[in-house]
Amino acid sequence: MKVVSPPSLEASAQDDSADELQAVILAAGYGRRMRPLSDRCHKALLPMSGTTILGRIMDSLGHIGVRRVTVVTGYRADDVEKFLRSGYPHVDLRIVHNDKYRETNNIVSLSLAFDSMTFDTDVLLIECDLLFDRSLLTRLVGRPGENVALIDRFRTGMDGTVVEVADGFVTNVYPTDTQGADFSYTEKFKTLNIYRFGREFSTRILGPLLHTYANIIDPSCYYELVLGMLTNIAAHRITAELVAGERWAEVDDPNDLAVASFQFEPERRSDILNRAFGGHWNFDMVDFSLMRNAYFPTGAMLAAMRQALPELISSYGSSQSVLNEKLGFFLQCEPERLQVLHGASQAFPILGRAFAGSSITIPTATFGEFPRHFPHAVPYVDAPGVDWGELERSAQDFQIVVIVNPNTSTGTTLDSSDIYALARATPGTLFWVDESFLAFSDQPSLVEMLQKEPLDNVLVLISLSKCLGSPGLRLGYVYSCQAGLIETIGAELPVWNLSAPAEYLLELLLKFTPDYESSLEKTAHDRATLRDELAVLPFVADVPQSGGNFLLVQLVGDAARLADDVRSWLLERHSIDVKDVSARFPDQSPRLRIAVRRSDENRRLVEVLRGFPSALVEAQPR
Repeated sequence: MKVVSPPSLEASAQDDSADELQAVILAAGYGRRMRPLSDRCHKALLPMSGTTILGRIMDSLGHIGVRRVTVVTGYRADDVEKFLRSGYPHVDLRIVHNDKYRETNNIVSLSLAFDSMTFDTDVLLIECDLLFDRSLLTRLVGRPGENVALIDRFRTGMDGTVVEVADGFVTNVYPTDTQGADFSYTEKFKTLNIYRFGREFSTRILGPLLHTYANIIDPSCYYELVLGMLTNIAAHRITAELVAGERWAEVDDPNDLAVASFQFEPERRSDILNRAFGGHWNFDMVDFSLMRNAYFPTGAMLAAMRQALPELISSYGSSQSVLNEKLGFFLQCEPERLQVLHGASQAFPILGRAFAGSSITIPTATFGEFPRHFPHAVPYVDAPGVDWGELERSAQDFQIVVIVNPNTSTGTTLDSSDIYALARATPGTLFWVDESFLAFSDQPSLVEMLQKEPLDNVLVLISLSKCLGSPGLRLGYVYSCQAGLIETIGAELPVWNLSAPAEYLLELLLKFTPDYESSLEKTAHDRATLRDELAVLPFVADVPQSGGNFLLVQLVGDAARLADDVRSWLLERHSIDVKDVSARFPDQSPRLRIAVRRSDENRRLVEVLRGFPSALVEAQPR
């Protein structure tokens, strides 16, 4: 590691004019968290949006006129230097090598850079694993104040240094190693690791402090420690510039790379989400594609779970009999007729084996697990709308009749009393009724009816994740008065079937039942409002009534491509996702399924859809 004394203020200026900016890029790190991608490629040279991460940084610096750049190298230094010198021959490039990059931290790299520099201009500091809109640098340069840090509100998925802000200034800095078990991220902001430092500050204050810490006190610490020491000294305060909608991403690991691709390659968003099938907390988007109760759990419930989480994640869940008992208290039914599930989908492989070879009929355009596990099932039409008379006539021809109420794609909702009456009149047929969305309708559950007047030929399946707004906890159950069927399912469940956090939610339900019922009412109200507003859009043909917390939106024409165009336009232009369900229907006409979210989000969706280009509708093939 090269160590030199910090330059004096009187150091002679080089050829650069005093009114220019210069930049420092820290690119020495090994990128351990990026392995295995970084084993053969420096993480700053990973491809992104037609170039590389480092290339985007250099292009952004060039956009604001920065022509002098000091780059600190370490890992794969030759690759980094070759890329820069071949791609940016007109940049005044200064390479500083940190040969102890493996055993030191970024304070050494920054100290080496500052030791080598002449501070005749302000300095931009950028770490090499950042992707950002170049407009952020324009704002950074134009912000009043000698020293400025770019910050953003802390969100799930972020990590690294966070700060507190008061009166527009950074007041406290918290590097990762100071964020203990009791650390609260409330009212904290994430630093982007992009700063502007004034020339006087860099020369007289920051440079000497970095040099002292890197060479004498602790080369294993982070430069943020030094910045934190200076935040409460009025003469050296750092102004906080809050990101206001601009895109940025810190790419520390392969997961971050996928998130960055979503942000900076909008044309790939559909493919990324289709492949992920979930995990949407990673993506900065509003999700109208996956359905959940937007008003539940309540803030008080989340606070209780947050308080209990350290103990919960270090604990095993209870036995299946205890889980069934806890759910039975909430449902007010006999626990012997229940099996709590790790999500309703857990039942499908079990029932697929139990019902192998049985004749079965399922509705068209429904939850994908049904056709997946019963590929030879005979479909009956939900277009939307079911011909109930035809279903009554044909029910006795099958060993199993599947009714999804409300249906997952269409929202079609049948009278529970009619289903019960058909099951009672057809004792030789098992009625498998999926009520995962029934709580949002005006219909009672069959569980209530079966508690009063049991039938052995009804199996009720419910995904609680939808109505409880907690799909991440994976909760569901099956209910049947047929003891043998319940025992068959229970025999295939593992000893610990639920995580402790999921079980704790079951306990909290008893305390928050009124809030749960209120959340269902709010959702039903919002659904009606959203339906009215969607129905009058010029490219919408119909929005059928729905009993779920979602709406089927039938678009004009018969070209399925229109649904894909609407979805892609929403994702690329507005980071909003909806579900294209056109392929689920036999005629494959353009259809979207839109989840009901909170009222303000619903209004925003409608407002955005009003701007959908009419030219894209007119261009559809007839």
